Amino acid sequence: MSRVGKQTIEITKGTEVKLTDSTFTAKGPKGSLTRNFPGDITIHVNEGNVTLTPNHEGDRTLNALWGTYASHIKNMIKGVNEGFAKKLILEGVGFKSEVAGKVLKLALGFSHGVNVDIPEGLTVTAEKNVITVSGTDKEMVGQFTAGVRAMKKPEPYKGKGFHYDDEVIRRKQGKKAA
Repeated sequence: MSRVGKQTIEITKGTEVKLTDSTFTAKGPKGSLTRNFPGDITIHVNEGNVTLTPNHEGDRTLNALWGTYASHIKNMIKGVNEGFAKKLILEGVGFKSEVAGKVLKLALGFSHGVNVDIPEGLTVTAEKNVITVSGTDKEMVGQFTAGVRAMKKPEPYKGKGFHYDDEVIRRKQGKKAA
């Protein structure tokens, strides 16, 4: 049994939820999200809440999917109402970031600049080496920030590179003078 899957998901006011075959759609003030949920899990949309039930019991993968689907639906409803945001902080001398149209331009100490295309549905702002990524889809926000962070991971001696705003970088001591 999935603890997450058993819980009922409340639909907040101002959110329109629709289920067509195995396609779930959520519309809210920030936009709309659509996702296909194939498999042996039935989604029930009632007035004010959503419940999920597996078609048969005892299968471990089915229990895992039950909780995963519930989490996806919960994130979709939250995303179209509030949205999701992540902040990346770029530390290091000479490291720069700026947004020009739909391109994030980065100077990361390489011999060339790095340009990253911003996907449709995401809003990216860069001010004083703090990059804020926001959007309605939690997966897209997380995937884009992880991809940008992977370009220059923080190093443990001086902490140069990208790190999340709530991430703690464990520092190493370095060489000692004789």
